Amino acid sequence: MTQKIAVLAGDGIGPEIVAEALKVLDTLRADFGLAVETEAGLIGGAAYDATGTPFPDTTLKLAQQADAVLLGAVGGPKWEPLDYSVRPERGLLGLRSELELFANLRPAILYPQLVHASTLKPEVVAGLDVMIIRELTGGIYFGQPRGRRNNAQGEREGYNTLIYSESEIRRIAHIAFQVARKRDKRLCSIDKANVLECTELWREVVVETGKDYPEVELSHMYVDNAAMQLVRNPKQFDVMLTDNMFGDILSDCAAMLTGSIGMLPSASLDKAGKGMYEPIHGSAPDITGKGIANPIATILSVAMMLRYTLNNEALADRVEQAIRATLDEGYRTPDIYSEGTAKVGTVQMGDLIVRKLRA
Repeated sequence: MTQKIAVLAGDGIGPEIVAEALKVLDTLRADFGLAVETEAGLIGGAAYDATGTPFPDTTLKLAQQADAVLLGAVGGPKWEPLDYSVRPERGLLGLRSELELFANLRPAILYPQLVHASTLKPEVVAGLDVMIIRELTGGIYFGQPRGRRNNAQGEREGYNTLIYSESEIRRIAHIAFQVARKRDKRLCSIDKANVLECTELWREVVVETGKDYPEVELSHMYVDNAAMQLVRNPKQFDVMLTDNMFGDILSDCAAMLTGSIGMLPSASLDKAGKGMYEPIHGSAPDITGKGIANPIATILSVAMMLRYTLNNEALADRVEQAIRATLDEGYRTPDIYSEGTAKVGTVQMGDLIVRKLRA
């Protein structure tokens, strides 16, 4: 049965990096019999420019009918003056919410070939392999009430609500324990239970859920300490479970341990395994159109799609091996370049990976 992939390139470097990921999908389809079809749609600033909204109904319908979504990036300075309700990021948040993509999986893996690209000492980061599980559809980004107002003294103030229900916490905790069970069986839940009642409940529910997974070692850490420990001793972590905002921050911190945010993919899954796959970096307006963006995170997102939604472990492994082989030959985009390696652009990196894929 042919499976459908909705392709939402978005803004900035999104179209450039998605084009290279589509080369990989086309190769898998032509050379390895992968039964998929793709259809493009608009999201973010590009959608606003064309339709007046960052999340058109046609895009929602396309995403709902697809088996998986491949996303590039959204946002940029061009749209920052817009009202919050129609900024590009609202399209991304709307997509996550409408598809109920509550579980965000963000691996932070340091490839041996890139140990010296990290800003940390090799002995601190060599062999790094952390999975961050981020709750994606609740918390302060979605909580109500929210807004801006003038207070009784006439001063402007902004307010947001951090709220989680027991069921929201429990379902993401189950995902985290299940992932940990397949890895090193260690799970660290991140919260701020000493000052936030919402995360006090988070800790309680995670502890209760952990009773169903006695083989997984559960620990807890306050988010400020977790940020410090990610820099001090990142290899102490195997799987980290976080709420929406903490995960947003910690996953970007973990990304830089690997040498470049351009190397890291992500998967956002619903309860049935349908997912949206995207690099964790942004739209990078400063390098848009220069042909130097790193497409590897987007191609690795395709590998995650193959593994978690399309259920093709063999082809997922093949894509990852093609990337490793390309790095072994010394090819680097500017963000991971170092003396003695060969600097290449976005398109050439995609072509090199496809060549290894076919080898």
